[in-house]
Amino acid sequence: MPVELREEIRREMAALRERVPDVNGSIACSVDGLTIASDLDRDTEQTGALSSAVLALSRRMTSMAGKGTFEETLISGTNGYAAFYAAGPKIVLTVLARPGTNLGLLRLEGRKTAARLAAAGSRTSIPQ
Repeated sequence: MPVELREEIRREMAALRERVPDVNGSIACSVDGLTIASDLDRDTEQTGALSSAVLALSRRMTSMAGKGTFEETLISGTNGYAAFYAAGPKIVLTVLARPGTNLGLLRLEGRKTAARLAAAGSRTSIPQ
């Protein structure tokens, strides 16, 4: 991955944390699970691989159910949330958030960040 792309994505992830204070980690990876940028403390490779799998399953389910183009998947757990966003055809953005997060704000800002990552990804070559 080009260094410029990694840095741009890191800046966008930092900006997301500023806009949504309850975000406690995020990772952007290629659709095949290779990490592009992450601010996670641990399990980066596994999270990237699982993010890719969630994206593939979500896209398939969206298509099969006739619900248009996949945008996001939200997983709710007792200790918070994991949100997955399609960032164009090449990137998946995973955002982890604490319990009590304003989900409307998370969804709005997550989609905006994913759109910015998609634009960045379209300017460079990332394997699909």
